Amino acid sequence: MNPRENREKLEHMILYKTATFSDMSKGRVMPEEDCDMRTCFQRDRDRILHSKAFRRLKHKTQVFISPEGDHFRTRLTHTLEVSQIARTIGRLLELNEDLIEAMSLGHDLGHTPFGHSGETILNKLHPKGFKHNEQSIRVVEFLSTTENRVGLNLTHEVKDGILNHSGEGQAESLEGKIIKYADRIAYINHDIDDAIRAGIIKETDLPDDLIKILGNSHSKRIDTMITSIYKNSYHKDFVKMEPDIETATLALRQYMFKNVYYDKTVKSENEKIYHIIGSLFDYYMRDLNRIPREHLSLYENIKHIDEDIVSDYIAGMTDIYVVEIYKKLFIPKGWANELYSR
Repeated sequence: MNPRENREKLEHMILYKTATFSDMSKGRVMPEEDCDMRTCFQRDRDRILHSKAFRRLKHKTQVFISPEGDHFRTRLTHTLEVSQIARTIGRLLELNEDLIEAMSLGHDLGHTPFGHSGETILNKLHPKGFKHNEQSIRVVEFLSTTENRVGLNLTHEVKDGILNHSGEGQAESLEGKIIKYADRIAYINHDIDDAIRAGIIKETDLPDDLIKILGNSHSKRIDTMITSIYKNSYHKDFVKMEPDIETATLALRQYMFKNVYYDKTVKSENEKIYHIIGSLFDYYMRDLNRIPREHLSLYENIKHIDEDIVSDYIAGMTDIYVVEIYKKLFIPKGWANELYSR
């Protein structure tokens, strides 16, 4: 019996019956020989972690655009916090942590430069719309293609959790349902922390009635939310907070939308973001051959429209890269004549 088979056997001993077991996965679109060392979900986690799309999250906005301070969250640090929270919940509920970690690390791979502001403008420009969770699936299914493989060829369960981490959809697995909660718990609380650091709100501005229920600090609020899920969902066939904690959490989320996410200071750069991405979108739509051949070659055997190609290319850019490309294409260079300057 190899290490993978040992782990699969152990899962049936330590996980609850409602867990998603590695040896019962619905598999991959392109069948592959099993790894002797890792379960299928461990393998998915590693593929995501080593992908270029994952590394690019380092320079993608969470809430505050290209923050100069070292301590503001980026899309990468948000992803890591989601993973930590989700794995904690998964362990408490005796579910599959490897599946949870893979879903967590992959859930935001499709995010645009400049966070939700970038998503908003691409959603307007693309005739079919643009949603970052659906884009994450495009990333793992074919945009992350290598010489040896089309996309990351992830398991059905991991892709299901990534797709349904936001929006109205519900994941099939309990592990996937955890991701939706973990994402919300993470961004509500770390965005409060960043908003206070940025001077958008003060700790004392947070609604007293919600703070009394959820806690008066970052760690206490997270603990309250996680504990509530555990107490209400342990050995159940659902993942839910207790009703009073759920209500308070959603109310705090609404407070954040009103006072932080839609704050005029936070959104002050939106018109510039819309202009940059809109200009690049129009530039590439007028001539697709302006896009690198490496990217265009991905679509040779894929049904698509031109807007798919352009949206995929722009969505993959980091905040830094999209600004550099805009400067290169639309900002005049200074004149540098060495002979004249002598």
